[in-house]
Amino acid sequence: MPKSKTNLWQVFKSVAASVLGVQSGANYKSDFEQPSFVPFVIVGVLFVLGLIGMLVLIVNLVL
Repeated sequence: MPKSKTNLWQVFKSVAASVLGVQSGANYKSDFEQPSFVPFVIVGVLFVLGLIGMLVLIVNLVL
């Protein structure tokens, strides 16, 4: 029986936890049981681009 789709906030929390390396095993398993991986990819790319943007901003402010 497939699990229900996760909402955007749950996807964001899951991606953030994975990027930071604090994702629990249960959440990790739950993520892979989702019917589509596309929301995770989109949020992951946006998260990484935001992180890069923040780092560039911080470096420009310091220099």
